[in-house]
Amino acid sequence: MLKIYRDTEGTVRSGGADEDLPGHVIWIDLLNPDEEEIEFVKRRAKVRVPTREALSEIEASSRLSKAGNHLYLSAPVIGHATIEHAELTPAGFIVGPDFLITVRYENLPTFDAVAERLTHDETLASGMGVFVALLEAIVDRGADVLEHLATAVDEVSKTVFKGNLKGSASSRSSNFTLRRALSKVGALGDRSSKARDVLLGVGRMASFTLDVCHDMLSDEFRTQLHAVTKDVASLSDYETHLSDKTQFLLDAVLGFITIEQNDIFKVLTIASVVGVPPTLMAGIWGMNFKFMPELSWTWGYPFAWGIIILSAVAPLLWFWRKGWF
Repeated sequence: MLKIYRDTEGTVRSGGADEDLPGHVIWIDLLNPDEEEIEFVKRRAKVRVPTREALSEIEASSRLSKAGNHLYLSAPVIGHATIEHAELTPAGFIVGPDFLITVRYENLPTFDAVAERLTHDETLASGMGVFVALLEAIVDRGADVLEHLATAVDEVSKTVFKGNLKGSASSRSSNFTLRRALSKVGALGDRSSKARDVLLGVGRMASFTLDVCHDMLSDEFRTQLHAVTKDVASLSDYETHLSDKTQFLLDAVLGFITIEQNDIFKVLTIASVVGVPPTLMAGIWGMNFKFMPELSWTWGYPFAWGIIILSAVAPLLWFWRKGWF
């Protein structure tokens, strides 16, 4: 899909046969473009359009570069996502003196929000203005995501430290609760790391633009980009806090799992120890020796049973006094 945004005519499809784009075009948005659309933009805008593989590169030289009067920038972004499922997708930005070109492969709410603003916000009358607005929208969405993650982390924390993990009546239910908590903590950690990748990418683009585009930036844009870098730094610190808390919760859940396993081994230990003395007594009196005093006792049989029962009860009483159960 190819959309061309004009400051006087709104959103239109690409069209026309002339080689130069009209002067009032401020934003060309490529969404999962095909070869024909890419060639159209290359011919009309006279820029190179990076491939998806190029946008996915992680080297700074591949993500941040300048060729002539155009900046070629890229960063990972997250589209529609939940805590359990969130995938990064690359987004490219070609910032020129007259217009902005974006290349993306997923529907992104931040892009849709900025496109909606174009119809009534007079400050978005240039490519640089749209670019700065996109960065601000991505940062705002990152803040919302981190707030949502913080709420989810607090919910897991309450479950872990208020004893609800082991409040189930059955061992099977308790194990299921522990598994679910561990899975959720893992999903939170993964989602948090992806949010950090997005924020770092936006911060790098904002800093690079400030460093190399002195002539293209007005005082207003410089102020906005400085605000973006500060917001990214603040959100990165907050994400670090969430990551530390998530790691702490992970250690706590693993600790509860270890305690659950220890309880199981404790039961097995008690059962094995309790069974040893009776087995020993039965083994002794089961020997086929000719001369055994107990064989001639009138009360030898009930005496043997009493000793066997007492040898089983004595370890149980000892474990009970020690607080094992």
